[in-house]
Amino acid sequence: MASDGGARFAQYLTRMRPQIEDFLARFTPRPEDMTAHVAGDLSRYLYEPLARFTEGGGKRTRPVLCLLGAQAVGVDPICALSTAAAIEYFQSAALIHDDIADKSLMRRGEPCLHISDGTGIAINVGDLALVNVFAGLLVDSSLENDTCLRILCELTYMEQKTLEGQALDLGWVRDKRWDVTVDDYLYMATHKTAYYSAATPLACGAICANGAEEQIDALFSFGLDAGLAFQLQDDLLNLVGDPAQQGKDFRSDITEGKRTMAAVWALSHLEGDDAARLQQILSSGTTDERELAEAVALMEQSGAIEHVRLHAQTLVAQAKAHLEGVDLDEEARETLLSMADFFVERLG
Repeated sequence: MASDGGARFAQYLTRMRPQIEDFLARFTPRPEDMTAHVAGDLSRYLYEPLARFTEGGGKRTRPVLCLLGAQAVGVDPICALSTAAAIEYFQSAALIHDDIADKSLMRRGEPCLHISDGTGIAINVGDLALVNVFAGLLVDSSLENDTCLRILCELTYMEQKTLEGQALDLGWVRDKRWDVTVDDYLYMATHKTAYYSAATPLACGAICANGAEEQIDALFSFGLDAGLAFQLQDDLLNLVGDPAQQGKDFRSDITEGKRTMAAVWALSHLEGDDAARLQQILSSGTTDERELAEAVALMEQSGAIEHVRLHAQTLVAQAKAHLEGVDLDEEARETLLSMADFFVERLG
């Protein structure tokens, strides 16, 4: 199948997103005893901020992938809605906590939750989102007990892997580590992003639909490679994407000294003063547009930008190969192939 630039998957996102939105709206967590004197305070300090943050979600890519995983094994994706919601709540928790760790100011065009509501409240709201990852599944009577238990195990594993990736990402910056290799970066990014952005949602959707192990394994492997390609494209967009679409986050990876693949590759291929200058900019916390542009120019000079772009394309090819010879719904297969293209050809 020739690349469609991700158009089929973009259309699938548009079509399935309302089902996610409707489910989240109907099952928004609220105080159990709404007659209690403090119910209003609980809403103000806990439940309403989470509802507000979750309602402001982006494309809902991750929960939609959960539905696509179910459809891929030939079952109505509605069976995976509670699991899709669980994935979305994990996304909410991860973003709320990430924004605190990264000292970010804006999220989705609005002040970050720790800015609008305070750091303590934001941490607590993120923790509630983590509780909701499991709470909704435990009350979903449509899931067989064995299926529910397996999904809970998969989500727990996903959370652990994501935290491992986050630990490396934060720790390298804290300790001013510049001995990070490209392989180190790929390990970190796979754990921090690929598990929860694609691999686990797709696999859990197939598990909800009682898919065969061969189908589940293929979808997971597909998602792991496609999810890593997604992160590499994110890194590139932050550096050389459209500043208007990136907004205030444009080139923030340089300001934050992120050990991205482009930065790590460049530092290992530049020589002498050029390598020293790039490391100096990455370590300075600068927001000066000229210095940010200089850092990108050094990365381009080293060949890092093109190398990352080619590696992302290689990952997409590997992802597609995982689906070959596997019995999958043909419409869903074409949507998955389009998804892989979408991940590396999107502009924002």
